[in-house]
Amino acid sequence: MTTNATIWDDEVAIAVTRLTAAAEDEYYNPYQTFEWPESIPEGALWMSEDLVTVYGTAAAAELDREQYLALSKWESINFYSLNVHGIRELMQEVVQRIHTPGFEIPTPFFHHFLGEENEHMWFFAEFCLRYGGKLFTNRSMAFPQEQHSALLDNFIVFSRILIFEQIVDHFNSRMAADAALPETIRAINRVHHQDESRHIAFGAQLVRALWVRLRADGDNKEIAVARQYVERYIASSLQQLYSVDAYRNAGIPNPFAFRSRVLADPSRSAAHDAVTARTDAFYRRIGLFDQAAA
Repeated sequence: MTTNATIWDDEVAIAVTRLTAAAEDEYYNPYQTFEWPESIPEGALWMSEDLVTVYGTAAAAELDREQYLALSKWESINFYSLNVHGIRELMQEVVQRIHTPGFEIPTPFFHHFLGEENEHMWFFAEFCLRYGGKLFTNRSMAFPQEQHSALLDNFIVFSRILIFEQIVDHFNSRMAADAALPETIRAINRVHHQDESRHIAFGAQLVRALWVRLRADGDNKEIAVARQYVERYIASSLQQLYSVDAYRNAGIPNPFAFRSRVLADPSRSAAHDAVTARTDAFYRRIGLFDQAAA
């Protein structure tokens, strides 16, 4: 019988020690880190232009500059709302595993992970409430619950966390470096990116080790389920970026039809590839995705 104690190899243990020390050395107080101006400057972009969902699409030509700036604002609010909802979900999963049998090795970093994610949830929510007046509703789709082995369940949970963090970090790193954005927006993305670099390194080690054990156990049905789940979760994560709430708040008529047209635009395929490039490369590297698909 497989136990988690046999899953976490030396690479995981070394990563936990290194990342725990880094989290302690780089600790900051987020409640004293940010300056919160009364408002975001009028006429400012709230999101890097190449990250706005209409970028490169025929639908973009239908928007005047005022609508485009409004869309960048509300897609920014959607992005940070997705962070709040996603963080709450991943924290619940980690809380269920911390200090439980089989998770003795990753538990020291779980403490830092939970503390930092709680702080991230706070500053993303603070941004939304201060400058958008609200959080968008969580509209993520729950996949049907199926009975799996504990091993596959853990692989799915930590894959969801890793995929979520890698996609978010694509946006964070881009916006942190974008001089066209107001400093408040750059700052929260910069700080989140710094913390997420540790979380992504940690999550990649857990997912790698779990996948190695799944393959070693040789249950072809569970291996197929793992592949299918990762593919579906990536696709679902991308679709959440296309928010009817954002389109509606930006004053775009018929937001559902607009969303469908934007999603169907051929230019979005390259944009999706850019967002998921790191994730796709990771799953090819560990052997879950076909190397020939690169």
